[in-house]
Amino acid sequence: MTTLRNFQSEIHDIHNREISKQRAQASPFHDKSAQKALKGKAKEEPPPTFAQTARQSPADPDSQNLQEIEVRILTLLLSQNPGDHDLARDQVAALLTQNNGEYVLRIGQRPPLTELFAGDLNDSTAGWIGNSRSVEDIETLLAQIMKTVEEVGGKAGTFWMPFTSVLFEVKDGHPRAALLLRLPPPDVSLTPEVRCAVVGNVDSGKSTTLGVLTRGALDDGRGRARVGLFRHKHEIETGRTSSVGMEILGFGPSGAPILPNTTFSNDPDVIRREKLGWDEISMQAAKIVSFIDLAGHERYLKTTLYGLTSGAPSCVILMVGANAGLIGMSKEHLAIALALSVPIVVCITKIDMTPPNVLAETVKQVSKILRSPGCRKNPVFVNSVETAVEIATSFGSDRVCPVFQISNVTGQGLDFVRCFLNLLPSSEGDTEKFAVDQPLEYSITEVWSVPYVGTVVNGIINAGSIKSGDAVLLGPDSNGNYQSTVVKSIQRKRVDVSRAEAGQCVALALKRIRRSVVRKGMVLVTKTDTPPRAIRQFEGQVLILYHNTTLQKNYQAMLHCGAIRQTVRIIGMDHPQGVLRTGDRATVQFEFISHPEYVKEGMKLLFREGKTKGLGVITKLI
Repeated sequence: MTTLRNFQSEIHDIHNREISKQRAQASPFHDKSAQKALKGKAKEEPPPTFAQTARQSPADPDSQNLQEIEVRILTLLLSQNPGDHDLARDQVAALLTQNNGEYVLRIGQRPPLTELFAGDLNDSTAGWIGNSRSVEDIETLLAQIMKTVEEVGGKAGTFWMPFTSVLFEVKDGHPRAALLLRLPPPDVSLTPEVRCAVVGNVDSGKSTTLGVLTRGALDDGRGRARVGLFRHKHEIETGRTSSVGMEILGFGPSGAPILPNTTFSNDPDVIRREKLGWDEISMQAAKIVSFIDLAGHERYLKTTLYGLTSGAPSCVILMVGANAGLIGMSKEHLAIALALSVPIVVCITKIDMTPPNVLAETVKQVSKILRSPGCRKNPVFVNSVETAVEIATSFGSDRVCPVFQISNVTGQGLDFVRCFLNLLPSSEGDTEKFAVDQPLEYSITEVWSVPYVGTVVNGIINAGSIKSGDAVLLGPDSNGNYQSTVVKSIQRKRVDVSRAEAGQCVALALKRIRRSVVRKGMVLVTKTDTPPRAIRQFEGQVLILYHNTTLQKNYQAMLHCGAIRQTVRIIGMDHPQGVLRTGDRATVQFEFISHPEYVKEGMKLLFREGKTKGLGVITKLI
């Protein structure tokens, strides 16, 4: 039988190959559009400020090693030659520009990550990297860097002054420190965003943790912190989340979380009433973390699955109650995240009320499951700010899985979580997933009818960019047709913006479109004479993760593919016996039951029916 690991590697290769092919085919079209846009843009817009350049310039692939640049900057700052300080200032400006306005600068030797992550770090540990610095040198460099960063903003002649903040400083053994250099975005349209899906079993502490993180006030042990997150009356009555909720946490230029002034309030009504609006947070934030709060009950699994596939999260935060362990739907959610190849973060909650022996058993169980052949993750227990900084800056590059132990009543461990979230790379920075230089493709995940505004859709821009006044095509409808419309206005985190780019989650008000004709899974694409083809049937490589008997022709299941959620029927397969069992891999032909959809070769899919689950990738459109 084909192993899940090998199959995931294969579908990842197919996905990348098809995406590269589609981008190459679309580039001639986009080149013409870009030339027209640039001609008009040159007349209208003034030259970009330093802040805009630093936010938008991609990292130079031929640039020198970042550690070498760090060493050069620190050496220049310690020099007595005044001219060297000007060179250091230019190097800092270049460093911010190449890293999209945010960089963690380290002073002194860096510990070996293997020992740091394993918790075995001490002064005699071998393998320290970089130049050794004295405590006096570090103090001098901290002062010099802060002065230099101020000069960077002054020389650029912009109000958007870069900020520096000390993340941690160690004076014993191997003296070292880390600073966050951050450039505030010029406006909300350029604020980096990190999307995190929060999953876990019922009563594992998902909504409570989000309430504490986003509101600032600690919980009272009886659910006070989560009340402000519930959207429906039955959620308040039962204490169970049944819908896909969205909460945001903003971080200021200094890295401090933006919280309402209710940290020390014990009144639930005050906590609910005094929360900051999304627009207030967005206007102050240099980075926004969006939490997709998903349901933990088995009854709402389809809602949770839709949130995971349509929200394009950068990571999945799996909540595990220390008193109960990794049970029930937590294992289901973990399996789905692994199948979708989304990086995983584990938060063990309720450590204040759990006896030490039970907590130790839960930690042992989590470690064992993460290290198992099915997960192949290396759990890293984050017990210091330094570990949080190092794992956040290297997150997603290997198989490490951060594990936080937190208490929403005492606040233990929450600072490490905030530090980690503050330093995560932005979702729109994933150029493999989102391409700005391609024609527009916007997936619709939610639809509303707003009084005096009309039909408003919410979704993610998978490719290209969009601005107010653009003419677009909406579809496909039940007959596979596309309807012409115009984008009246754009909002990002409830703040009006004039433009949005690939990777961003925005809401669009559409002109002369009735709410009844729009559904989840539809797309907005660039208006052309030949609209995209609506697909009724397609072929895919699939792996059956679980089925208790056999899958045959005409079998029906619910398909999740991006923002699409629709029942499909198997109309053919290449398996010699004509049936599929658990662990089998085959080329399968599917047909949408209700209406055609916008799908492309290379898109990953997940289908389920009861406990049956299958994973795959679209290889051919029929």
